[in-house]
Amino acid sequence: MKHFFLFLLCLGTLQITSAQEQDFSYLDVFDLQYASDPQISPNGEWIVYRRMGFDIMKDRSKGNLWMVKLDGSEHQKLTSNETNESSPRWSPSGDRIVFSASTSEGSEVYMYWVASGKVAKLTQLPFSPSSLTWSPNGREIAFSMNVPKKAPVIAKIPAKPKGAKWADAPRITDRVYHEADGRGYIKPGFNHVFVIPASGGAARQITSGDWHHRGPLSWGSNGSKIYFSANRTEDWEYTFRNSEIYAVTVKDGTIEALTDRNGPDYNPVVSPDGKSIAYLGFEDKVQAYQVRKIHVMNTDGSNKQVLSDALDRGASNIKWNSKGDGIYFQYDDKGNSKIGFISLSGKVSKLADNVGGTTLGRPYASGSYSASTNGTLVYTQSRPDYPAELAVLKPKAKTPLKITALNKALLDYRNLGKVEEVWYKSSVDDRDVQGWVVYPPNYDTTKKYPFMVENHGGPILNYGDRFSAEMQLYAAAGYIVFYPNPRGSTSYGEEFGNLLYNNYPGEDYDDVMDGVDHCIGMGIAHEDQLFVTGGSAGGIMSAWMIGKNKRFEAAVVAKPVMNWISKTLVADNYFYYAEHRYPGQPWENFEGYWKFSPISLVGNIETPTMVMVGMNDLRTPPSEAKQLYHALKLRKIETVLVEIPGASHGIASKPSNLITKIAHTVAWFDKYRTANKNE
Repeated sequence: MKHFFLFLLCLGTLQITSAQEQDFSYLDVFDLQYASDPQISPNGEWIVYRRMGFDIMKDRSKGNLWMVKLDGSEHQKLTSNETNESSPRWSPSGDRIVFSASTSEGSEVYMYWVASGKVAKLTQLPFSPSSLTWSPNGREIAFSMNVPKKAPVIAKIPAKPKGAKWADAPRITDRVYHEADGRGYIKPGFNHVFVIPASGGAARQITSGDWHHRGPLSWGSNGSKIYFSANRTEDWEYTFRNSEIYAVTVKDGTIEALTDRNGPDYNPVVSPDGKSIAYLGFEDKVQAYQVRKIHVMNTDGSNKQVLSDALDRGASNIKWNSKGDGIYFQYDDKGNSKIGFISLSGKVSKLADNVGGTTLGRPYASGSYSASTNGTLVYTQSRPDYPAELAVLKPKAKTPLKITALNKALLDYRNLGKVEEVWYKSSVDDRDVQGWVVYPPNYDTTKKYPFMVENHGGPILNYGDRFSAEMQLYAAAGYIVFYPNPRGSTSYGEEFGNLLYNNYPGEDYDDVMDGVDHCIGMGIAHEDQLFVTGGSAGGIMSAWMIGKNKRFEAAVVAKPVMNWISKTLVADNYFYYAEHRYPGQPWENFEGYWKFSPISLVGNIETPTMVMVGMNDLRTPPSEAKQLYHALKLRKIETVLVEIPGASHGIASKPSNLITKIAHTVAWFDKYRTANKNE
């Protein structure tokens, strides 16, 4: 019996050791957690943040608010509620936290009192609030909320007999923007700014008119005005890239425009002394990509200045420091998200690297930060081996302190693929192009591995050195994964990002293929073991690549645009493309739109191709994916169509769909791996 128990003990030890040495696997996705929207108290002692995870039974993300001290101690849940909580904001004195939480009837505004730990619901709203913002004296809270409008009525239909079962009434719209991917049909209505007493009470609407008033709000220093961005022009539906900064008087709803140029002006933030407003924007030059610049002006709209003219990077998430002599902001540089500080003279200083980690699927830019009165920063930090954790950077400190380890219990016992940065030259114009390589766990340099190209979406976006569940799952399946930032990617300046204007897909194809050849030269890619995939703009590039060459063993083209003419006029953002992507509308520039449509190359494709799309995708509708699938079937090319029920353009928004996407991609590629593989 003694020997039997020793045997069981050894077996248990072996099982534990095995668990400790596992590669990252599909079900691990449900165990991932990450920090989001950290808010540091004014005195810099506490941080409240949204702790995100996944519900394996309901197949969705969930988020609760947690608190933690600056040194990582006293880590605790804010409330005992198990509903989704979000948007925490400290009161100016730091004695209360206002936040939003879901109920059975929608989201409501809640208050948490720091001293007592008590929680109360302040509102009973017809729609969900957003942009919660405290007044300077802490007595009121402003927010934005939808106010419904009636749909147009074209014809009067006779009443049906009692008990009759007639067809549903038609849905009628006369709006330019009437549906949105992931949301579906947009009911008629407009967002307006409201205020409520911080002690609870009636919500009072202070903006008016048939325009949307949404986005960040900022109170004037004496609480008499609220500043916001909107497009209140007569032709607002068609000048969709335009917005201005406005001031609304809280008492009587009087609205005054403070900017008046063609282009987006948004994210107003009033300075601590109440005399200036910082905001983001640019003069629209009508091109594919422009850098968002930091501006300042007086609160009456006078003395407008551009602070960040010398910074060839797009700024976001601006906040004044407590002295009012400079502004914190986020920006991306060479695939890495950072926090910077710009003085009123325009001098830029980098404060922190590695912001991000809140988009777990693919390694896109993300994340946020906040600052205390004394200049202490808290932000979401990510590296390729972990999603967003909280990091603290104190004034004058050189190194941030990571104060959470939300995934320690999981990732300490998983072998992740090593991520390596690579640079190479474009054969088109000798530009430097950046990419990353993910190696399979326990990579053996003496073995030959299949090589996968994973193209990013956008295309005006960037990949970077951030955690990615999808890349790690590909690597765990035995693939070396290469993900590049070809021309058109952000974080390399305006000129680089705008190279795709009326040229997409174009030389970005050459940039990707040059990366493949570079990796072959490194000895990590092999001509007989090349695979390619990507979603959205990455699906466009993948389809373009197999139409341009026959070097890949297999391809998975996910949610692509195959025909710019058909896509442009049926997608939810159909109004976006003309002029800013290609000159003119499709009927005015048929040849140009067709020239850049991957379906024009379908006669060249010999590569076995899986086509994948969400059945509820309104951004790149299923009809686009079917054009590729049907064309390949007619040409008798090996192909299969994978349609994911209920999925919109963001296929991976549900954890199970992320797993489905990766598992089908790996299975398709495994089918075409050569017999001499040596994993």
